[in-house]
Order: sequence, then C-alpha cells, then structure tokens
Amino acid sequence: MKFTEFGLNESLIEGIEATGYETATPVQEKVIPIILSGQDLIASAQTGTGKTAAFLLPVIHKLIQSKIEDQVNALVIVPTRELAVQIAQNLEGLSYFTSISSIAVYGGGDGSSFSNEKQALSHGADIVICTPGRMIAHLNMGYVKLQGLQYLILDEADRMLDMGFYDDIMKIISYLPAKRQNLLFSATMPFKIRDLAKKILHEPAEINIAISKPPERIVQEAFVVYDTQKIPLVKFLLSSGNFKSVLIFCSKKNNVKQLTRELKHARFSAEEIHSDLEQAAREEVLLAFKNRRLKILVATDILSRGIDIDNIDLVINYDVPNDGEDYVHRIGRTARAETDGVAYTFISEKEQGKFMTIEKLLGKPVTKAKVPQQFGPTPDYDPRKQRAAPGRHSHSGGHSGGGRRR
Repeated sequence: MKFTEFGLNESLIEGIEATGYETATPVQEKVIPIILSGQDLIASAQTGTGKTAAFLLPVIHKLIQSKIEDQVNALVIVPTRELAVQIAQNLEGLSYFTSISSIAVYGGGDGSSFSNEKQALSHGADIVICTPGRMIAHLNMGYVKLQGLQYLILDEADRMLDMGFYDDIMKIISYLPAKRQNLLFSATMPFKIRDLAKKILHEPAEINIAISKPPERIVQEAFVVYDTQKIPLVKFLLSSGNFKSVLIFCSKKNNVKQLTRELKHARFSAEEIHSDLEQAAREEVLLAFKNRRLKILVATDILSRGIDIDNIDLVINYDVPNDGEDYVHRIGRTARAETDGVAYTFISEKEQGKFMTIEKLLGKPVTKAKVPQQFGPTPDYDPRKQRAAPGRHSHSGGHSGGGRRR
C-alpha cells in the first residue's frame, strides 16, 4: 500500500517522499487507519517493523487539522534517551513541510537543555517525546501544559516496565485529561502489559505483528567457550572476516570497557557506548558509526532496541542476552533493509542454560561453530547438565574459519 492511499495531508506526504518512504510496512498498513479513526490501540510490534512512522504519521496528520495552540498536544513516552532522540529525528524529517513543533525531553544533558525543555513544555509543543524520569522532574515544577493533550503514546512499554517505570508512567498519566486517544506499543505481551493496557486504554483495537523470530537472512552461529577465550576469539573473527560494520553487545558495562580497550590496543577501529558516557559523547560515537567512520561499536543493551542503522553486517553477542526477546532485538540490528547479515553468540559455561531458553524461543538450535584449535580446549555444550567440574573439557577443534566468513 502506498502512503498516498491513506488520505494524509499533502504537506505530510511531501515529508514522507523527502524521507524516501513509498510503500507502507505491514504494521503501518494496519495501524495507520486505526489511529486515523480515533480508536485506542494496543500493538505488538518490534523495532525494525516501521512502528515509529506508524504512529507518527497519523498523529501528525490529525494535529495539522486540530492542534491546540500553546499546549502539549501529543506525548510519546519511551524507555531510553536513544529512542527519544531517534523518534525526534524521524519526526523532524516527516513533519519538515508542516507547522508541527516538537521536542525530545530526556536526562543526561546540561542545564541549557533543561531550560529549553522547560520553555517548550510551559509554552506548548505539538509533540513531546520523553523519558519518564525527566518528564516527572518537569511535572513536579508545575508548568507543563498538558490540559489539552489529545494523544498519549507508550512505545516499548514492555521495556519500560522491565526498567521499573510503572509508577512513573501512572504518575504522568495522572496529569493528563481523561479524554484522549491512547496508543500502546510493545514487543511482547506479558500479563503486566495486558494489565497496564486495561488501566490506560479504552476499548482498544489490537494488532499483532509477529516477528518474534529473526529474519531467515541472518546467519546465526554460536561459539561455546570459556570466559577467558572470548576476547581472543573476537579479535580472531574480526581479523579473519571482511566485515565493514560490526556491532558487539555486552551485558555489563565493565565488559564493554575491557573489550573496547583490548580492541583499541590491537589497533581495531572501535569505540564504546554505555550509560556512563555523556549524551553528547554517545551521539558523537553513534554518528561516527552510522557514517562508517567507525567500524566497530561495542555496546550495552541500551542499543539493542531503537538504534536505526542499516547495513550492519555482523553482530556479536559477547555475552548471552538475558532473554530470547533481547536476543532477537540484538541480532535484528543486522540483515536490515533486505541485506544479509551474520550474528555470532559466545556462550560461556554459566550461560548455557540461558542460551537453551533462547533456542526454545527460536524453535530450533543455533549452529555451534567449531572454535579454532589454536584456542585450546573448549567446554561441552550440555545446558541440562550441571556445569562440569574443572578439568573435564572436550577438545573441539576443526576449521580455522571460526564460522562463516565474508
């Protein structure tokens, strides 16, 4: 379905065309008409399905027709500042030829950014994208103009609840007018999301865009290793493959810092991104990675959702993610925009149980690649058995390619 078929405002169509969009994704095709009709919505859709434009386009269209001046008209609540920035950038492009104003409200900036946010929230902005804690800091000061709010959007609601934002979300909602359109997007639909939906939504339409499994185009392989073998194996894979853009996920900040140090020492083009970095530094690193000035980005899960970068040809899970959904989000950063991609996961002894759970979600085992013989003995992959006592090693050896190479 073409975007011109939705009956959207002409100035918005101009922005869509300038952004390079032509045909709607499945989630956009289903969601846009529902939002245009004014109905509340609960949608199961992951990053990479086009859900951001799915809610932005109809909301921008409706605001062009019915926005209230000097008010916040639409509020988008998101879990992380990275996602807030990304949505704000998408919004800026799509609304470029319209009169819609917007601002991203998130922590981590300096005093001047707080002052700019206060100005927008007290004088009115058509669309505000915010993280919960930062919005509450403004609400507590009493100047945020939400009385005329028409649209509330919760994006990545499951991640917000996982991060402990339930009370913050309910507090923000307590400031909103009772009559408004509510849109809730979540990658998964556990009971706690259903419960939240009952409290917030009114007779919602329900859409389920199921891409709970990675695209077939992603070549998935796992290496069963000891913790001490992880850094040498990363270096080996990066040296032996012709990868132009590599994203490495670690579960802990300390692992990100240590791995980045080691890669830089080995003269790889690598930088790190995690919550200890200032916002300006994060944005600078992301921009360098996006523009291909930086080849390797080592990150915490802060980037597994909501990073909008195409043409990443290798994702490495240095640590096994905590759950299957995170695994799908992480490796889904590759093989986007109809390209192929490769995803490697390193499984230490203590992570085998976690990885078995992920394989159950995937519905099939992930190929266990041979670790090159030069790395010495490796553990057996036997997640059901208790970890073997030290000294009981299998001798996995074999081809020195370490999995599929490019």
